Amino acid sequence: MRNSLVRKSAIEKMTGLTHGNSVCYSGYRDGQNPRLGIFPSYEEVKEDLLLLADNWSFLRLYDCSRHAETVLAVIEKEDLNFHVMLGVDMAAEVSNPNCPWGAHFNDEKLAENKLHNSEQIEQLIALAAQYPKTVFSVSVGNEASVEWTDHMVPVESLVTYVQRIKSNIAQPVTFCENYVPWTNKLAPLVAELDFISIHTYPVWEFQNIDNALEYTKKNYREVLGCHPDKPIVITEAGWTTQSNGHGIDVWNASEELQTAYYAQLLEWTTEERILTFVFEAFDEPWKGSDDPQEPEKHWGLFKVDRKPKQVMQKTYG
Repeated sequence: MRNSLVRKSAIEKMTGLTHGNSVCYSGYRDGQNPRLGIFPSYEEVKEDLLLLADNWSFLRLYDCSRHAETVLAVIEKEDLNFHVMLGVDMAAEVSNPNCPWGAHFNDEKLAENKLHNSEQIEQLIALAAQYPKTVFSVSVGNEASVEWTDHMVPVESLVTYVQRIKSNIAQPVTFCENYVPWTNKLAPLVAELDFISIHTYPVWEFQNIDNALEYTKKNYREVLGCHPDKPIVITEAGWTTQSNGHGIDVWNASEELQTAYYAQLLEWTTEERILTFVFEAFDEPWKGSDDPQEPEKHWGLFKVDRKPKQVMQKTYG
């Protein structure tokens, strides 16, 4: 009886879906790499989704590549109960001198990128229309406006893309971004969106586990304070399990810390009914530098061989 009396969140009312566990999914295994066009097979994606189906009902996908096409096909053909946020992999439309690892592009490359982005928007529209029961929302991009990004897209371009998407599909539209730009430069975009999607990473900002959840709550409340009338979800929050010391102290990355943060995050967001996509389902060895301890490679709740890390061992013991 108590569950039936729980007040629905704005997202639940908007989508007609019930709050549930949510995770970011990118299924690349050893030797696979989206930048090289080496994608997981249908059977590999099916294996992943059957594993995830035991604990999650919402998935977030980052692009409209062959990987996304395969995921959507598996969900439909295998009759799996997943609700998908489908994204776009945006390329830089302007250079960004604030990117620490370099993001300067000539005019020819920027023109090529704009064409790529336009084509990706068309692919997003097509897939959302093809899978209306599975794709519950779409995102116009990922971390394309934060000051350090290597794929900066002007806010006015994002607004135009959102308007184009909304004129062609019925699903709600969002944009996935670090919490900071939502407090300032993204105000024109907020007016066009159905809901806001924020990223919060205490461990990237030198927080320890003792204050990590409070830091995440602070990030959320900062955005909420700027846009109190717009629904907010969290599309990335997690904890890496290894680090080489670049950006994250070695001592502050472990399976024990990931387990603790995950439990705290899930308790809070479930109680508050904040749709939260944990980053991420599986480790991705293709990411970051060649250093095997590179933190970008180790955010998974499962290792790349699909064995559960400590955080998942009670559920998948």
